[in-house]
Amino acid sequence: MKILSIQSAVAYGHVGNSAAVFPLQRIGVDVLPVYTVNFSNHTGYGAWRGPMIDPSDVADVITGIEERGAFAQVDAILSGYQGGEGIGDVIIDAVARVKAANPNALYACDPVMGNAKSGCFVAPAIPELLRERVVPVADIITPNQFELGFLTGTDPDTLESTLASVDAARAMGPSTVLVTSVERPDREEGTIEMLAADDAGAWIVQTPFLPMKANGSGDVTAALFTAHYVSTGSAKVALERTASSVFDLLQLTLDTGDRELQLIEAQESYAHPKMQFSARQVR
Repeated sequence: MKILSIQSAVAYGHVGNSAAVFPLQRIGVDVLPVYTVNFSNHTGYGAWRGPMIDPSDVADVITGIEERGAFAQVDAILSGYQGGEGIGDVIIDAVARVKAANPNALYACDPVMGNAKSGCFVAPAIPELLRERVVPVADIITPNQFELGFLTGTDPDTLESTLASVDAARAMGPSTVLVTSVERPDREEGTIEMLAADDAGAWIVQTPFLPMKANGSGDVTAALFTAHYVSTGSAKVALERTASSVFDLLQLTLDTGDRELQLIEAQESYAHPKMQFSARQVR
């Protein structure tokens, strides 16, 4: 499998492509990483160095990949945090060109906008860009529950309202939706869930809630789910494999007390997920 991943990069720590590439490689995916920023570290530290890469330079890198004849072999395009409107245009154009070369290629968009605790933390134009232009051309989207509500103008909280919001998102264009950080008021105490839905149905998986904030965990989740979905065609299997791998990554990170994901140390959890969580069909 070959994935074109258009995301940020950091030298210290693991977010964006610096979180997504290694887990994908560890499960046998050939990743073509294209960087949108080249920062020293993620911005959560409050200080960082390095450049945002001009959208025209990002486009040049993608064109160079195209000139090598690689687009016909690309099985999926993956994008995450979009720092500015120009990058959105570059991604949309790249998706169209890859699909022209390989009509079976899928576009997976992680519509990063914010979370329930912090609210929106992206530039004001980004949510509208994602909602109006990017999400409609995606095949797979991986919002958290907050982002799902923002995209669809709904307020998902219960299982029923979250499924209704997923239906609204799928009506926008994507056939497959993974919802992370699902927190239902009637869930078991000390748990958190993820929900995946496609044409075949909808499934939810529950894991223990780990009391931590881990920058980059959503990037790993989107990457692994995309790869597993492309390889199996099953939202249920992709959900179970992803939940298993990401939980063990987070547990190891929590145990070490480190602020950054223990991405390398947890590599066996990607290559050989324990499959300790079973997804329940809810539709």
